[in-house]
Amino acid sequence: MSQPALEIQLQTLPHEPGVYQYFDVNGKILYVGKAKDLKKRVSSYFTKNHDYGKTKVLVKKIATIRHIVVETETDALLLENNLIKKYQPRYNVMLKDDKSYPWICVKNERFPRVFATRRVFKDGSEYFGPYTSMKTVHTLLDLIKGLYQLRTCNYDLAEDKIESGKYKICLEYHLGNCKGPCEGLQTESDYYENIVSIREILKGNFKDSLHHFKRQMKTHSQAMEFEEAQRIKEKIDILENYQAKSTVVNPKINNVDVFSIISDESYGYVNFLQLSYGSIIRSHTMEIKKKLDESDEELLQLAITEIRQRFNSNSSEVYVPFNLYLGENIKVTIPKLGDKKRILELSERNAKYYRMERFKQVKITDPDRHVNRIMAQMKVDLRLKEEPRHIECFDNSNIQGTNPVAACVVFKNGKPSKKDYRHFNIKTVDGPDDFASMEEVVYRRYKRLLEEDQPLPQLIIIDGGKGQLSSALKSLEQLNLRGKIAIIGIAKRLEELFYPDDPIPLYLDKKSETLKIIQQLRNEAHRFGIEHHRNRRSKGALATELETIAGIGEQTIVELMKQFKTVKRISKASLEELKPVIGESRASKIIEFYKEK
Repeated sequence: MSQPALEIQLQTLPHEPGVYQYFDVNGKILYVGKAKDLKKRVSSYFTKNHDYGKTKVLVKKIATIRHIVVETETDALLLENNLIKKYQPRYNVMLKDDKSYPWICVKNERFPRVFATRRVFKDGSEYFGPYTSMKTVHTLLDLIKGLYQLRTCNYDLAEDKIESGKYKICLEYHLGNCKGPCEGLQTESDYYENIVSIREILKGNFKDSLHHFKRQMKTHSQAMEFEEAQRIKEKIDILENYQAKSTVVNPKINNVDVFSIISDESYGYVNFLQLSYGSIIRSHTMEIKKKLDESDEELLQLAITEIRQRFNSNSSEVYVPFNLYLGENIKVTIPKLGDKKRILELSERNAKYYRMERFKQVKITDPDRHVNRIMAQMKVDLRLKEEPRHIECFDNSNIQGTNPVAACVVFKNGKPSKKDYRHFNIKTVDGPDDFASMEEVVYRRYKRLLEEDQPLPQLIIIDGGKGQLSSALKSLEQLNLRGKIAIIGIAKRLEELFYPDDPIPLYLDKKSETLKIIQQLRNEAHRFGIEHHRNRRSKGALATELETIAGIGEQTIVELMKQFKTVKRISKASLEELKPVIGESRASKIIEFYKEK
């Protein structure tokens, strides 16, 4: 559709809440969004300058706009969520509608069974969940089995069938796991009392069951039925032990959903905790792939709508890290201190752990995605114009002022590229002068790359503070490369990052992957430089000692060093030890030299 046709569509949009849909020329859906005011929101796409590349591409592809007006913002939230799941538009974050979570079913029948299932039927049964892991389901079912005697058979226990004697008690009755309702040995009202208590436990309320068992224990002990009282006490211990493990905050915090978000350049990780009577009855973390430059607020709002739908949550209060609109009937709380703040921090910790686990998995299963994510993060953290796919780091070594050398190490896609490492012997500087040495090696390195038409790095790291950084900058200016390659200096003491023309250093989070890669570069440059320096000092020692012996040349020294490793061992070797390596004549000269010495 032409631009004028789009203009007409924009002009006729209403100032009402609703959902808008963008389609391309082929009628394929590109994007679904919600708006408090459709006209304002949709018009902003065509009037703003978008910094993010994918948004620019999206706007260019829009050929048709359709919209649906709804009564409230809440309706818009829900409709947007459902349309994204239904159509999975290319430029929307990915929301997968997963129906395979486990539930606990309390069956709609006489003497209801309680069991785990992944299938939900509209047959009047009650379903508790869904739960995010089968382990949680089994733990709860084991708890229930330890507390209450329930039937596990699938007989139709209709009153007339029991009275006619159709069924016989099974092994479960003899083991004490069932009271035998199939033979009329347990009344329906007695059985139903257990079901009422089980419902409360599945909601996270243990208080009623504990009071009930304590009353029973007291009754049995007063009647001198000590064995029965002990059996009830064991049930109380089971329940109190489970409650102690599951209660994380004040039991007064009831029927609350907690949401937090951790994000990077490519993904958002939203954690959800559901609290009932101070216990976490549900925990789930959702990974959301960003498609446009979505903010944490946008991602969290969308994720909350989806998660609450997915887990059938009807909690009236939500704890979140920042203010959000979630509908007229939901109270939004931003905890500042105490138990509420503690539970929000626990949610954030769960999101961080999930993110770390995903990173480890992705590193193995999808190394390209892992690299892309780190490069995108480094670009943001270091305020660069482009991703630092090719980084070079320089370090000087002149221990005790002798044999000044420098090292250049190269990382490509965040990993060492050892074939590209280079050593430099300082040629134009006399004595230990780190600044002048840095100026020389940076100039030599990039002059050569330019002459050989080799690719230049996106980032140069100088091991040192402002002085070394200034020296490196002089060389880049001489080569007309200043501003074309990003360059930073890293000071050793506090891991400060210095930028040209900026007096204030940048401090990265000590745990950030960006800082870890910079430290790895710096340490590798230091190791590589020290190794070269050590080799030069060894050669210097050879030149001043072995090469002064008449008739002993460089090749002889190499053969000796291969065999004896050090000059000290050569000096102490006997004629018999030296002869097989270099022959009797040259061996005698070495023996004679060290005798005189």
